[in-house]
Amino acid sequence: MFTDSHAHITKEFYEDIDVVIKNAKLNNVNRIIIDADSIESCYEVLDISSKYDNVYCCLGIHPENINENVYELDKIVEDNKDNPKFIAIGEIGLDYYWTKDTKDKQKEILRHQMEIAKKYNKPVIIHSREATKDTIDILKEYPEVIGDIHCFSGSYETAEIYLKMGYYIGVGGVLTFKNANIKDVIVKLPLNRLLLETDSPFLAPTPKRGETNEPANIPIIADFLANLKGISIDEVSKQTEKNINKLFNIGDINE
Repeated sequence: MFTDSHAHITKEFYEDIDVVIKNAKLNNVNRIIIDADSIESCYEVLDISSKYDNVYCCLGIHPENINENVYELDKIVEDNKDNPKFIAIGEIGLDYYWTKDTKDKQKEILRHQMEIAKKYNKPVIIHSREATKDTIDILKEYPEVIGDIHCFSGSYETAEIYLKMGYYIGVGGVLTFKNANIKDVIVKLPLNRLLLETDSPFLAPTPKRGETNEPANIPIIADFLANLKGISIDEVSKQTEKNINKLFNIGDINE
């Protein structure tokens, strides 16, 4: 059994969410965590997670959407603080690849959302692209908060820093790409700090590259990770589920 720890299963990307959920179950992906990236999507992921027993959600504003009213996020989180389907603040972070001219604003919004995570004792889902130093510096300001470094693509030295801070590393379809250097990093990292993710609908794993990604592809990533580390896919399943439960406290579907 598997959990997709990071996906964007919303109407923007999928015509029939029922089919996506069913396909996942048929491939032993029995749990999906979907992330918001805007105020509008916060309401949508809350609604979707309420309709499916095996879907959980994260609430947050992505760095590409920093002009949205972050104080509305405060209200959404407060209104849902006791909702068992709301398990993390995300997807949040810094992205200097697309939006270098908004660095100060991005850092301000990230800090605000880290404060929310601290206040409500929620883990965070971190997006970091070409912003490693600033991301690490800000996360270090909040030692009480831990989370998932989503779609990690950095160096082994950077991964070690995150691990020492208590964070988990998200492993997705990029791991399976032929020329992806991230394989050399992930093989060295402890299995008990890795999470499986698709980032659906993006970054479909080989041999699905070019297709719309979906949670049903998690076993492809898990199998590649197992072969990379020289262990069984069953061991990958059992340990990554333990990791999910430890970070998000939502139970282990293998138990």
